[in-house]
Amino acid sequence: MEETLIPAHGGYRDLKSFQTTTIVYDLTVDFCSRFVKDYRMKDQMVQAARSGRQNIAEGCQASGTSKKTELKLIGVARASLEELLLDFEDYLRQRQLVLWEKAHPNVLQIRKLAYLGNRSYTTYRTYCERPESAANTAICLIHQANYLLDQQLRSLEQQFVKDGGFTERLYKMRKQSRGF
Repeated sequence: MEETLIPAHGGYRDLKSFQTTTIVYDLTVDFCSRFVKDYRMKDQMVQAARSGRQNIAEGCQASGTSKKTELKLIGVARASLEELLLDFEDYLRQRQLVLWEKAHPNVLQIRKLAYLGNRSYTTYRTYCERPESAANTAICLIHQANYLLDQQLRSLEQQFVKDGGFTERLYKMRKQSRGF
């Protein structure tokens, strides 16, 4: 899963991290409406999933004027997904349901789906009929999203170190225009 950091046409919507967190958000909303009875937990999980998705979009929109803000918001997205990951793991543990290992056949199948173009929640729907399977599918997708966000953060950090931020580039251009 290679991340495209500066998409040519669709902006943040072309990012694999955004696409994956959109699936995580849709899955979480459906999961919570069907399987989570506690209103507070339901709200927390949906908000964490939404935060992961929205902060990627907001961070990418800020990238033109502030790499620092972009880095911060992508980091917030990553932290929100980590919180959501723990919620799904807690759900399984508290109900004595099985947390699938990395080598579980369903995990391997779910991981392969990441390479399909034009994925959506519908791509994973067959894995989401029962609570145990749905939670494990969400966990797989969150791990994929976190991997992509980690790659994105590393690339953004390298870009920032190499090129500086917007203000630094403006200062450099101003100095050059004045002949300094």
